[in-house]
Parts: sequence; C-alpha cells; structure tokens
Amino acid sequence: MKPQTIQNRIVLVTGPSGAGRATAINVLEDLGFESIDNIPLRMIPRLFDGAPLGHPLALGIDVRNRDFSLSLLLDLHRDLVARADGTVTLLYLDCRPDVLLRRYSETRRRHPLTPQDTPEEGIAREIALLKPIEDRADIVIDTSHLSPHDLKGELHQWFSDSSIQKLSVSLQSFSYKRGIPHGVDMVFDCRFLSNPHWQEPLRARTGLDPEVRDFVMRDPRTEPFARQITEMLAFLLPEIEAEGKTHLSVGIGCTGGQHRSVVMTEHVASALADDGWRVSIVHKELSRRGLAASGGLSLPERGRALE
Repeated sequence: MKPQTIQNRIVLVTGPSGAGRATAINVLEDLGFESIDNIPLRMIPRLFDGAPLGHPLALGIDVRNRDFSLSLLLDLHRDLVARADGTVTLLYLDCRPDVLLRRYSETRRRHPLTPQDTPEEGIAREIALLKPIEDRADIVIDTSHLSPHDLKGELHQWFSDSSIQKLSVSLQSFSYKRGIPHGVDMVFDCRFLSNPHWQEPLRARTGLDPEVRDFVMRDPRTEPFARQITEMLAFLLPEIEAEGKTHLSVGIGCTGGQHRSVVMTEHVASALADDGWRVSIVHKELSRRGLAASGGLSLPERGRALE
C-alpha cells in the first residue's frame, strides 16, 4: 500500500544522471518537503543533530556530489534508517541507457563521469556503479517513458499527504487600465456591473467599504455572476488539484481595480474559503495605492492574505 503521510519523512532521491532527479526534487518541494540537492554526503548527518526536524526532507544525491562514493551512500542510508525509525525512503529513478543517451544528445551535456569521453561510456559506468543502490531502493520508478508531467503524477501517488489539501487559490482584483496581471491562470471581467465611480459619495471609497459593496451587490447581475464563477471554480478546483497542480491564480478585473473587482474578489474568495479551499486575496490596485487595509470582508484565518 502506498504511503499517505509525509510528516517527518526523509526521502533520498538518486539514480543515473538524466533520469529525472531534479524534476523529482522540485515536485517533492511542491508537496511540502524541504529539498536540498547535491549536498555533500558527509554533511547530511549534521542536518539531524539536535531536535527533530518536524518537517519532511528530500535530499537529491548523484555522482556529482562532491564526496560521492557508493559505500558512503549505503552507510548513510543504513544510519538514517536506524536513526529515523523507518521513516526514510530511498527513491531510485531508473532509465534505459538509450533514453538517457537521447536526453544527453538533446541537451548536448557532457556526462559527469566521462566529461572528456562519449556519454555512452559514462552512462554505462554510472548504471553499473549505482546497481547496489537500486537493489536497496524502497521505490524504483522507471522514467524511460515518463514525461515530467507523468513523473509528477507518479510522485504524487507515492508522497502526497491525502489528509492535507495542497492546492492554494489566489484571487486577484486588478485594473484593466494597467493590464492583466502576469501569471494568472484565468480571468473574469466585471466591467459590465454598475460602476460606483459615477456615484460621488462612493468615488473615493473602495470595494472593501460596506457602502461600495452594498451598491455593487444591488446590481441584479452581480449575484448570478458571482455564483457562476464560484460554481465553475467548485467544479474545476478538484480536477486541477487531482492533476497535481499546487497553485491556481484567478484574476477579476474592472476598469480601475478599485470598486467592482474588489467586491467580486472578496465575495468569491469568501465562498471558496467557506467550502474549505485555501484562499489568498491580492488587491493589485489597492495595494499599489496603499489602500488595501481600509476594511472589507473577514475571511477565515486559513485563507486571507493581502499583498
């Protein structure tokens, strides 16, 4: 049965160069592991001196480690297993020599074991050198036919904590005058809603003020629009999380980024937080103008964050 909890786990990630170690380290980091790649082997025991770490740790190890040796790695694994009471996992990423050669040819990299010779010789020597490590490995994943996305999915099955939701959702209000924020995954446009800017008492206020919020919510189109956004995200978020994505950024824009988009962002964020999603809020225009702390909806502590 595949493990379902990552707390206090230690994962040693190794395998032949080009098999996907760097990708695996990045995936484990996204899953909540503190990740260290190519740390000298003799320094690793020092990480566990003193109090317990209290968090999972992923260590990337290959022949490029400064003091790499087969016996030292085998001894390190044995000592960590004894010290960590069975929470150590040796993950070996395997790959066929012809696939490794193709990857080296595509990147024009030199093999670390044979920088002056052909990659074929280095690949063969490294696979032979690491054979005792593969034999001792707790998990062996053959990456020969795996894309980075496929490898990510495989690692999620082994190392994600099913009791902890990993996807976080960032909702950003913004001004179309300044353009769509960089890096958002999807955008909603609320410029069709009634604009408080044309109401003199509301013009200087923001969507965090109750008077502006009430004005925007009185538009009969606001509530159905917010409901449509929330229902769409309620459908999409579990599917996106199942794909292994750890963060989704949603932009909600209006003309000036001060009124309607702020109200809509707060409204949708509150609904998602009530459904249990980890939600953070960024009001791009208000933050730029120093107005982000002027008031607003109170989200659950699990979610709220202002840029």
